[in-house]
Amino acid sequence: MPAARRPEPAIDPLTAATRRVDLDWIRILAFGVLVVYHVGMYYATWDWHVKSAHASRAIEPLMKLVSPWRMDLIFVVSGAATAFMLAGRGASGTLLAERARRLGVPLVFGMLVVVPPQSYLEVVQRLGYTGGFVDFMRAYLAGYSGFCRAPGQCLLLPTWNHLWYLPYLFVYTALVWSVVRAWPRALERTAGAASRALAGAGLFAWPIAWLVITHALLRASFPPTHALVDDAFLHAQYLAMFALGTLLPRMDALAARFEALRWPTTLAALLAWAAMLWLAPAPGAAATPPADAGRVIAYGTLQWCAIVAALGHARRHLAADGPWRRWLTDAVFPVYVLHQTITILLAAALAPAGLAPALEAPLLVAGTFAGALGGYALLRRVRWLRPAIGLKRDAAPPRSPWRASARHEAVSRMIA
Repeated sequence: MPAARRPEPAIDPLTAATRRVDLDWIRILAFGVLVVYHVGMYYATWDWHVKSAHASRAIEPLMKLVSPWRMDLIFVVSGAATAFMLAGRGASGTLLAERARRLGVPLVFGMLVVVPPQSYLEVVQRLGYTGGFVDFMRAYLAGYSGFCRAPGQCLLLPTWNHLWYLPYLFVYTALVWSVVRAWPRALERTAGAASRALAGAGLFAWPIAWLVITHALLRASFPPTHALVDDAFLHAQYLAMFALGTLLPRMDALAARFEALRWPTTLAALLAWAAMLWLAPAPGAAATPPADAGRVIAYGTLQWCAIVAALGHARRHLAADGPWRRWLTDAVFPVYVLHQTITILLAAALAPAGLAPALEAPLLVAGTFAGALGGYALLRRVRWLRPAIGLKRDAAPPRSPWRASARHEAVSRMIA
């Protein structure tokens, strides 16, 4: 009698899945939008580190088209990347330790090296500080708390400024890791429940309801601070998007619906943006409760529909792989670490020229991308500096896309 055949172990479908190139492209483009958005912050009247002499409300309607969903989308994609890591290696202690290094080293490097020029130029421009950069760094490293615009409005030093995303991402990763560590099949089972909840009209009802309700209940009491410990409103929204991202790679039917609904959700997002602008109170006027409630609903609708539209368009149109995708995927983290300091330094250098925003802003965008990508191209070659910009120390950098393209063209000519 033949021996009973042992059942083969179940294989997590993600471990054998091909790379989701569309999510790589979404991540690249989302961080690209972030760079442009931060240049826009220089010209908007909203609070930011430094301000253009030409700052006005003119650009703010376009900023409001992007502001509601830009970081939510990044957290969705970050959650998906975390799901692939957990599927490949499991909830091991080494995975969390590696994640701590990959996020913690750039955070410390950024706070000590990248961010201080931003804070220095901020106190020079906004507080009239007359000391030199070396004197400022002494105060910065000592945790000086006297740079204040008003009582209770002091610059906290040292600061992580735009790098706040890194500690948030680590905390969210650690939470999901803890759940998977305790219940190894938690993501698979939750993905099934989420697929059922998001079937039909639930695709819009549940996410928009969550975004609207948390906005209405938490934003006034917990305005965004990006300080991690007192940011209940942003945690309620970003952690939810991150959690959804961890489930997304196991929800193929949902991804297909995103693709099918990419144009309707694009239109819905634009209509919600228009409604949000129409319902906004005039400058200096008090908001009325009905209009304020309508604006919050429009805000949440724009958030979710823009995310669905972006994921749907990416799945349909951004599935092609190649040297540019590989190079930019490697570059996106370093560009994120470096970009805002480059923007602020360039803005300070261009300010004396008094250029009109129509000329200065494109120079800032182009200069920021060129500086950040150039910084990546240089720093990635220095082995001991690679971890400081979010790269693995010993990983081979991807082939330059220009060289790969030239090689491909040469091979094509030989064949022809």
